[in-house]
Amino acid sequence: MVRHSSRIELSQSALKTNFNFIRKKVNDDTRLSAVVKANAYGHGIEQYVPMAEKCGVNHFSVASAHEAEEVLNVCSTSSSIMIMGIMYDEDLPWAIENEIEFYVFDTTRLEKTLNAAEEIGKQAKVHLEVETGANRTGLIESSFKKTLTFIKKNQGHFSFEGLCTHFGGAESLSNEFKVTKQFKRFQWYYKQCKTKNLLPKNRHLASSAATFMYPESHYEMVRVGVAQYGFWPSPDIYYHHLTKVEKQYENGLKRVFTWKTDVMDIRTVKEGEFIGYGTAYQATHEMRIAVLPLGYSNGYPRAQSNRGHVLIRGKKAPIVGLINMNLFMVDVTHIPNAEIGDEVLLIGRQKNNVINVASFTNSSFLLNQEMMSRLPSAIPRRIKR
Repeated sequence: MVRHSSRIELSQSALKTNFNFIRKKVNDDTRLSAVVKANAYGHGIEQYVPMAEKCGVNHFSVASAHEAEEVLNVCSTSSSIMIMGIMYDEDLPWAIENEIEFYVFDTTRLEKTLNAAEEIGKQAKVHLEVETGANRTGLIESSFKKTLTFIKKNQGHFSFEGLCTHFGGAESLSNEFKVTKQFKRFQWYYKQCKTKNLLPKNRHLASSAATFMYPESHYEMVRVGVAQYGFWPSPDIYYHHLTKVEKQYENGLKRVFTWKTDVMDIRTVKEGEFIGYGTAYQATHEMRIAVLPLGYSNGYPRAQSNRGHVLIRGKKAPIVGLINMNLFMVDVTHIPNAEIGDEVLLIGRQKNNVINVASFTNSSFLLNQEMMSRLPSAIPRRIKR
């Protein structure tokens, strides 16, 4: 097969470490739902879902029916899939037929779901998402009682899988007042369920941040996103963790992801010559330059121009000039033995040096998950031990 200009490696052992660590944070009977939207945060749904199943995870959350289908194509028959976001009316019969769980956040979807369930002859597995303060999607208090009445009246066509909401900012300690308010509102909705004698199989509010910060929000299930991939949701959450562990600097999470490419060409640039487009970088002395075969079209941020580094033969090589659509250059003057074909670490560890995702996000103002989720699905992902 022809080769891509870069490649991603996924560590099964790192993922196992992460899930084991997360499980220590929740009760034994709390289910972990792995959030694999955005191509598993750039890790690749096709490769990542079987990896998670090997770690004992059998519930996956996605943002759309399209992503649900991608998971369905690679998961085992014992795993469950939950759509948290958009699902078009024409996809309802498909979801019900394949026993895909999905959010209901307005009464219109509820009525259309009933019609589809009656036609298919199967129960629709629904999670009622309620509005508690994030003001994105969710059933509001004034319509919730009618929603419960509707489901109870048509119980033969609905399976009440969950009652859920989403905290708007649990990753920041400054939002604690808001999270507390949302938690209280959620409890009101659950009381209405008890009043109607119609209880959900699962209550779920907690993202990665809330899983670590608010144990009272765990209930029957937590939706773990960025943490499973080895990233702390925020500095606030990490510092909170450090105050709660016996070993002061214990991390507990390992990065699953490594991104690599190879040196495409090496050339000598004379003093005073410009490197790349325009005049963004001028050689102040004779330099040895390595050309790398990827750029912003491959998900490598243009904001790294003249700022970022890569690793070649275990040493940091600074980026010189502007990052192009599918090429950029690095200075290897201080690495005299560097040659064409050498492996290049874009993200990951090589010998005693590390390039973290944070080195991208600090200069480009991207979130960790934003950076990773932008990586094209065309980049091959390979699982390693």
